[in-house]
Amino acid sequence: MAKNILLLEDDTLLAETLQELLESEGYDVTLVLDGGAAADASYEQRFDLYIFDINVPEISGLELLESLRSADDKTPAIFISALVDLNSISKGFEVGADDYIKKPFFPEELLIRVNAKLAQQSATILYGDLEYDSQAKLLRKEGRALALGEVQERLFELFIHNTDKVLDKDILMDCLERPSPTALRVALTKLKQTTGLNIQNLRGIGYILESR
Repeated sequence: MAKNILLLEDDTLLAETLQELLESEGYDVTLVLDGGAAADASYEQRFDLYIFDINVPEISGLELLESLRSADDKTPAIFISALVDLNSISKGFEVGADDYIKKPFFPEELLIRVNAKLAQQSATILYGDLEYDSQAKLLRKEGRALALGEVQERLFELFIHNTDKVLDKDILMDCLERPSPTALRVALTKLKQTTGLNIQNLRGIGYILESR
């Protein structure tokens, strides 16, 4: 599944250049030209990465990221800015930036930083208030470790790695110790109650975990 990036940049030429480069690497890029539009986009959709210029119309990149962080939005963020004084850079990290690139820069430099940041994320899957480290098999809900039983753990793994894909009932049955339609319904009900996963039953087809 392609990673979603929100790009806030009011220099149209630079914005389109960066959008084209990132999309050529397989990323889905939502381009906005002012802070207000960026705020709206962040509420309407979940992104894997923010790239914000600082001096933009309506709401500055600094104010925007600060408000997102105060709303508990932990999406990684990179600032791209012509503000190169130490105070501005310090403020950028203070409000929650993960990286800061000084203008002018080569677009390829941004791409390297983006690839590195998203590679760090690849082992971690976020879903609502859940955070799952797929390498360590560690699940957290609202920051607290969440233990699942063996059957629920197997079901969870299947769903979380196949968001928005229909899973056949037979595949899910393989997760059960004593497979039966009733046992599957009970196991899925428990899983939904424990994790809050939005699992839907498509009658006669299978089950699907819908993204938020």
